[in-house]
Amino acid sequence: QVQLVESGGGLVQAGGSLRLSCAASGRTFSSYAMGWFRQAPGKEREFVACISWSGISTFYADSVKGRFTISRDNAKNTVYLQMNSLKPEDTAVYYCARYQSPLGIATGVNEYDYWGQGTQVTVSS
Repeated sequence: QVQLVESGGGLVQAGGSLRLSCAASGRTFSSYAMGWFRQAPGKEREFVACISWSGISTFYADSVKGRFTISRDNAKNTVYLQMNSLKPEDTAVYYCARYQSPLGIATGVNEYDYWGQGTQVTVSS
């Protein structure tokens, strides 16, 4: 069983930064792509960023490209999301998730099988 625990959320002013972390249990972390998603009130969960098992490949939603950076440390079983130049529209609950198959990668919400409990990010104007 895989457990994912996010941390690092909080309240920040527009233009500020936050760094989210997601700690994973289990010995297979390094074989799977990981993703970050977010869900704002009244909206569907949406893709934010993902990173391949090796860390070589990364993909971003257009809305965060150039502002957010995803990274991972396989030795620590942890994936990160550095968020800079935050905007009020970035306010949401942020979730990390594990891609459903080893060595692959994708951006679809339904292609990730294990999810964390989420961490709230609130950006004030």
